[in-house]
Amino acid sequence: MKFDTPAQTNPIDKMVVVGRAVDRIDGPLKTTGTATYAYEHREAVNPAYGWVIGSAIAKGSFRWLNLNEVRAAPGVIAVVTAQEAGPLGKGDFNTAKLLGGPDVDHYHQAIGVVVAETLEQARAAAALARVEYARAEGQFDLVKALDTAAVVGDNGKPASPEIVGTFDAAFAAAPVKLDAEYTTPDHSHAMMEPFASIAVWNGDELTVWTSHQLIDWGRSDLAKMLNIPKDKVRFLSPYIGGGFGGKLWVRADAVLAALGAKAAGRAVKVALPRPFMMNNSTHRPATRQRIRIGARQDGTITAIGHESGSGDLPGGSPETATGQTKLLYAGANRLTALRLAVLDLPEGNAMRAPGEAPGMMALEIAMDEMAEKLGMDPVAFRIKNDTQVDPARPERRFSQRQLVRCLTEGAERFVWSRRNPKPGQTRDGRWLTGLGVAAAFRNHMSGTSAARVHLDADGKVAVETDMTDIGTGSYTIIAQTAAEMMGVPLDAVTVKLGSSEFPVSVGSGGQWGAANSTAGVYAACVRLREAIAQKLGFDPASALFEGGFVRSGNRSARLGEAAAQGRLTGEDKIEYGTLGKTWQLSTFGAHFVEVGVDAYTGVTRLRRMLAVCAAGRIINPKSARSQVIGAMTMGVGSALMEELVVDKRFGFFVNHDLASYEVPVHADIPHQDVIFLDEADDKANPMKAKGVGELGLCGVGAAVANAIYNATGVRIRDYPLTLDKYLDKLPPLV
Repeated sequence: MKFDTPAQTNPIDKMVVVGRAVDRIDGPLKTTGTATYAYEHREAVNPAYGWVIGSAIAKGSFRWLNLNEVRAAPGVIAVVTAQEAGPLGKGDFNTAKLLGGPDVDHYHQAIGVVVAETLEQARAAAALARVEYARAEGQFDLVKALDTAAVVGDNGKPASPEIVGTFDAAFAAAPVKLDAEYTTPDHSHAMMEPFASIAVWNGDELTVWTSHQLIDWGRSDLAKMLNIPKDKVRFLSPYIGGGFGGKLWVRADAVLAALGAKAAGRAVKVALPRPFMMNNSTHRPATRQRIRIGARQDGTITAIGHESGSGDLPGGSPETATGQTKLLYAGANRLTALRLAVLDLPEGNAMRAPGEAPGMMALEIAMDEMAEKLGMDPVAFRIKNDTQVDPARPERRFSQRQLVRCLTEGAERFVWSRRNPKPGQTRDGRWLTGLGVAAAFRNHMSGTSAARVHLDADGKVAVETDMTDIGTGSYTIIAQTAAEMMGVPLDAVTVKLGSSEFPVSVGSGGQWGAANSTAGVYAACVRLREAIAQKLGFDPASALFEGGFVRSGNRSARLGEAAAQGRLTGEDKIEYGTLGKTWQLSTFGAHFVEVGVDAYTGVTRLRRMLAVCAAGRIINPKSARSQVIGAMTMGVGSALMEELVVDKRFGFFVNHDLASYEVPVHADIPHQDVIFLDEADDKANPMKAKGVGELGLCGVGAAVANAIYNATGVRIRDYPLTLDKYLDKLPPLV
């Protein structure tokens, strides 16, 4: 199905099942422990266990690698290094090699795997490896590296700053201006389920059970690395215990499980221990951002500039922190630029809302600072500079843009009018209290997605697609889509996901999964409806599917009758035309936060949080709300505590576990409220839906920072907002 004109009225608009806040189908399986995660599959008979040997240096090589004691250790079946593996291919989506040697690209890069009868034997044997390294000088300091960093495009290739109008002249002439620098640190995905895989060979055919967000990408990359045909790889990931973008790409666990299984001649399990989660895999890169805003006295922005620098391994890409600044606010004269430094730290790559998440942590503080300079309310200043068109291409309108409504309705619900415009003046006992706001923005991305839908004689419907569920509710919204299209109750639909044997979907990531995967199911259901109508002798154009029946004119038939002689199947994919180029497809929101800062200790406690989201049709408000409050919680972590600390001498993340890499817990999070505005975007897809899971994160960190400023009068531009950065600046005790 080609989607190249705005969606008209269609079966989804009935909203009998779609749009309902139903419980997640996979909920009982996960709460009872019967959902099977990557390391738990039992189809692989008598598996052995692999333990990864990681490099103890960040850059250089090893002169020799002595594994004699490893091979002689109890229970050891096989040992695989780069020498045993032979030449490996390079996947499309990894910057660093997933099996290093003798050259080393970063700390904890895998340099081998030990396969043994038990996990304990593999771990003990791996500790016996003897390596003599030749350490080389590496670059681990972002500030120093940015001194010579080049301007690049989003893809990391050399480029020039993007300029609209005459930014320098307009900024210089502005009567009110801001020029400030903001920093965000390296972040870890810190998902609960580790990177884990089970691999088994049957002749030259490989089956891998793994924890991966994008089945087809992962299958293709793994085949390239192993130098085998893609059709020889079976890739399975039905349940994923969190990914946040870290599992978009194949990691060392899958490659080493496959190599270990080949060497051992039996199934092999490999899971990366927590320190490897931080240093062996990917992370969100740190940024240093400069924001300049110039405005007239009435608050109209005349110049806005955003420059960001980040680092990655050679051949990597920048953290695209300036993306939202191109679209979020009006302003005739604009400048954005990305700089990319070469760092010898573990690979930087996508993490939930890459670009916008750290970019808005800076931009939305800057907007508050500018509002204060102008003597304007922060909400009013944002509304003043709203735009319904792409500022760089005014002929290109937003398909839907309700930012103003998000801000105004949020302000009313949150009682923003109680905010004291003078910071550091409001107290509740020993607590300094304050309110903060930030806009939310994330682009909607369209992607081809396919599905296959079956109808059986009992009227039951089954859906197959390689879409994944990373805890986001994919099983449920896909079932809701099929139920709505086929006119059956939700419990009449079975959904199968996460197998390379199914049609290729868009996968989970980038906030693109829900809207595009359900659109693919929609397309497949259209095909099945046509087959059913034809089988029953109905006109497909006028046939109604409802209540388990098909009706046309004065005739009706039970749905299952169409499959009385055998299962009927519809298969198709959603493909997109030029609507996404004609219209700007984006999602919008507003975050409101109230904090209390202890006047004596400086400890910050959140009191209330509110998110207002405009993100197209919400397919399941219950699971969507869960996505937003989870994202808000992640935003609190980014604001107040999360930071991968770099040892700039030896080039690794020191706090590489969940004891010292702090993330929010229940006691850190207050009441969270979420409002979804009514919206159906007919330019997006037949579902008229867009993504929402990353919108809930974008802007949260700045809203927290702005609330702390309102409470204390201390402006902090360097995340995380730990009390050492403001304790000595708090208002005098009274």
